[in-house]
Amino acid sequence: MPEHHYTLGPAKALEQLYPAPDVADKSLEFHDYADVIRHYTMNSLIVDGVEDIQVEVNLEDDAYRVTLEGNTPHEVLARFGERHATIFNKHHAQKAIRGMELLKEFRVWNPMANYHVNKNPNDGLCKWTLFPPLGLNVMGQKGLLLLHYPPWAVPQLGTFDNAITMKRWEQVLMCAGIAPGDVGFYRTFIDVNPIAAPGSGQSEYPNDYMPIMMASAFFDGPPDRDYIKSMLELYLTPPGWPEDRKYTLPLLICGSPLYDPQAPGWFRTSYTDILPQDKDNIPQVNVMQTGKFKVRPDSKRETPYLIGNHMIAAGVTGKCTDQPDRIPDIRQYEAQDLVSATFLKLYTDNPDMDPEDIKRQACQRWFGNPDGTGAPNPPDEKDKRTICALAQMDLFFSALPKPHPTYTFEEAWDRCGQPGVFDNPCGGSIKPPEPNTVPAK
Repeated sequence: MPEHHYTLGPAKALEQLYPAPDVADKSLEFHDYADVIRHYTMNSLIVDGVEDIQVEVNLEDDAYRVTLEGNTPHEVLARFGERHATIFNKHHAQKAIRGMELLKEFRVWNPMANYHVNKNPNDGLCKWTLFPPLGLNVMGQKGLLLLHYPPWAVPQLGTFDNAITMKRWEQVLMCAGIAPGDVGFYRTFIDVNPIAAPGSGQSEYPNDYMPIMMASAFFDGPPDRDYIKSMLELYLTPPGWPEDRKYTLPLLICGSPLYDPQAPGWFRTSYTDILPQDKDNIPQVNVMQTGKFKVRPDSKRETPYLIGNHMIAAGVTGKCTDQPDRIPDIRQYEAQDLVSATFLKLYTDNPDMDPEDIKRQACQRWFGNPDGTGAPNPPDEKDKRTICALAQMDLFFSALPKPHPTYTFEEAWDRCGQPGVFDNPCGGSIKPPEPNTVPAK
């Protein structure tokens, strides 16, 4: 049976980049850092499609050694191990440690320590821990997302799978035509602030404890702490990327002025020279904006990008209005999110196509025009109902036994097909109640 051994990295660094064993729920039975590393390594193998593998992690000579064994060709195990170790070396994830050290030196690390910042009993008192992309794709991603920071629930549960943000994004990806078994390849992300913290209460104004300037000051900059660009460069070009490929993987930059704008904000401060400007010469990072950029001036390839909403924004700020041509109208949110997912999907089949052309195809499908303007009006009747069904899921939310959409996609689909509804999530018998009676999201 094929077996592969590799050194993941020095214990001193890895024990700062992986959450402490006692952070996780007791049901995970983490006793030491070897258990934590084993768990997240297994998650990455699974999402990369490497199955039936045994993972062993041992601490030897102040470094963590990983052994992979299973019914998989050795070359696959070796490719995974090489990229896994690269992610956590001094040229990539370890740069986040320097950012954390500076945050502590300037006394701005976890400014709300020992106090509650939200009403979620599972979050408890405010806690921060470094958290690079753990348990996500190591080598099989087909697109990349740029987000703000990971919620505390992830190190608690040891997975992103149950996070409501990822659940919704998976549904959007499937609605865009990505097979259920492939959605894991389209949800890999880099955070501009690689710090797990309470899932709300950190970035909603006026409680902005992880602002744009934090990412720019502590996780970007000189070579010893340019964590964000180093990780982007690595993840946008996975192992085996064809030498003749014109672009890297596409990047979806998630966040809008109405909800969690920090990732696009960092992008604007870092790449002002390549961005379009408005009439007042202000660089723009608007939702649905697309283009190309190089992560670094000497990067080998350009990266196609699209600015999208944060994946949970529709469920938090979306509502029915009399202006379906703009957010926060729920129909506009759904169409924009479907364009974002379709943008990533189309690049899988058309990796050398100009991003403007990719965007036009995606907008034609979900808006009925190549610009993505106006009220969504898809040419295909099934796509019209898809927008309606997603909107119903986001408009109706149940808090117990744990937060979840009141309706499944299939139930929402059936609601949109009721007589007199005409696939309008804001009309007929399926319209939401008045705002003062909507269940809290």
